[in-house]
Amino acid sequence: QVHLQESGPGLVKPSQTLSLTCTVSGGSVTAAHDYWHWIRQPPGKGLEWIGYIGYSGNTDYNPSLKSRSSISRDTSKNQFSLQLTSVTPDDTAVYYCAGRTLGSGTYDLWGQGTQVTVSS
Repeated sequence: QVHLQESGPGLVKPSQTLSLTCTVSGGSVTAAHDYWHWIRQPPGKGLEWIGYIGYSGNTDYNPSLKSRSSISRDTSKNQFSLQLTSVTPDDTAVYYCAGRTLGSGTYDLWGQGTQVTVSS
């Protein structure tokens, strides 16, 4: 059974960089046709897709966040990571990592989510 777990600081100061890591256990970030996503939910709002890294290492981002977002992976640790630069209080949200197989109509796997607050 594949399990996802987010980790990272819960508090980030404005203008700094938010860094989160998702550890994949029971599966592989290089598994064929699997895509690994970051999604967030600000308080009182809906889910917002941030981007993904694919099994071949290709990436794609939400255009509204693309200039500040970077998703990478460490295949030796079976992890993928998110960096979001120049954060503001509007970036306060619960951040989720998720997995989705090519052709699937939904996200097949979710982490439990981690609260990140941007505040001085």
